[in-house]
Amino acid sequence: TSPIIVWFRRDLRLGDHPVVAAAVRSGRPLIPVFLLDEVVETHGAAPKWRLGLGVRHLARRLERMGSRLVLRRGRAADVLESLVKETSATAVWWSRLYDPDSIARDTAVKTRLTGIGVDAKSHPGHVLFEPWEVRTRAGGMYKVYTPYWKAVRGFEAAEPLPLPSRLPVPGAWPPSENFENWRMGAAMRRGAGIVGRYATVGEEAAHRRLNGFMACRIDAYDTARNFVAREGTSGLSENLTYGEIGPQACWRAGKRALAAGRKGAETFLKELVWREFAYHLVYHTPQITCRNWKRDWDAFPWSEDENAPAVIAWKRGRTGIPFVDAGMRQMYVTGIMHNRARMIAASYLTKHLLSHWRIGLKWFADCLIDWDAASNALGWQWSAGSGPDAAPYFRIFNPITQLDKFDADRDYTTRWIAEGHSRPAPEALQYFDAIPESWPISPRDPYPDPIVTVGDGRERALAAYENRGF
Repeated sequence: TSPIIVWFRRDLRLGDHPVVAAAVRSGRPLIPVFLLDEVVETHGAAPKWRLGLGVRHLARRLERMGSRLVLRRGRAADVLESLVKETSATAVWWSRLYDPDSIARDTAVKTRLTGIGVDAKSHPGHVLFEPWEVRTRAGGMYKVYTPYWKAVRGFEAAEPLPLPSRLPVPGAWPPSENFENWRMGAAMRRGAGIVGRYATVGEEAAHRRLNGFMACRIDAYDTARNFVAREGTSGLSENLTYGEIGPQACWRAGKRALAAGRKGAETFLKELVWREFAYHLVYHTPQITCRNWKRDWDAFPWSEDENAPAVIAWKRGRTGIPFVDAGMRQMYVTGIMHNRARMIAASYLTKHLLSHWRIGLKWFADCLIDWDAASNALGWQWSAGSGPDAAPYFRIFNPITQLDKFDADRDYTTRWIAEGHSRPAPEALQYFDAIPESWPISPRDPYPDPIVTVGDGRERALAAYENRGF
């Protein structure tokens, strides 16, 4: 009869949830808990705010089932030990995470709790395959995506775990902190009201998003996902980030579509596996989140000046390169940036501007509501050329020809850039409502000339590459 504390983190759902299902099967009372702990406190403005939306949604859902979400703030090991003593719980269960900060926190929690006789148990659920389970024939990790994909593409996900009809509750609830006092969106300032219009929050909304994609857009996904003005992607990165839907549900849907002969199904599955590959890498080589994965790139002459005028212009969407600027503004208004635009913006920063990828990684970690430590690190190092399975450094995306190819009618840039238009699009004007008031820019300003032209930037990048003997 002793309670189980179910520690929610990036798994903000109740259905198809290994920890919840196992706890319900035990028949013991459940105490759902969310902690504003030492890892969550380090999150950037947009991810922390969006996580708060998900936590609040989960709390309401639990209340409708006659349960509740207990909120506590502090170092995870300290808070969970205190909760165990308050509630006489003999078990604390959670879903595994694989980035180095989460592993360090969870290791400390497990050591502390097992030391006082508590069943401290982690469960799978955030990825399809545990990173240590997928191995090369030689028994090592995969360093290249394509062989990794071939190794896992035959995977069949288990049947979905049921959504519980009720959750056993304890005889007495421990006190909970007030969510509003946490002010998880404080760093967003006025931007929260703008970005909030574009967020799709919660388990139910995530499944509607998946079902709508499978019904209407999966067939064109292979090509449409590259055209930045179209609604060609699934949009599920936001919900996968917070575990409002599990990767297993997406994989099962993709497999059903593949079996039915839907054209874009395999590409969709490959994108899910790219996410898996990111976690595989971050688990086996955690330095990918902060250092060059290829150590010979430590000698490359990237600038690390975050306050350089060119970097400031890049962050503010004022480089004079429309594809780059449109992507940066889309991110500031919606919290999301189209993947094609992410590649262009990252290439321009690291190659045309010769600025370190860590500057971009940090900025995205502050601005993206679908920020994910593993995917963000892999994406930036792939674009910069310093990572595993990377785009070669001499492959320098031309943001003008890329725009001609993927936004020929300029619908994307017109939607997000106000300057130079007599009647700017509403979304373009929202950018100026979302940015800090201290930024000295206005929709009435002239659109800037390129801070570094495409041709000059390419020549500088190749010269730097060749002079370092790569």
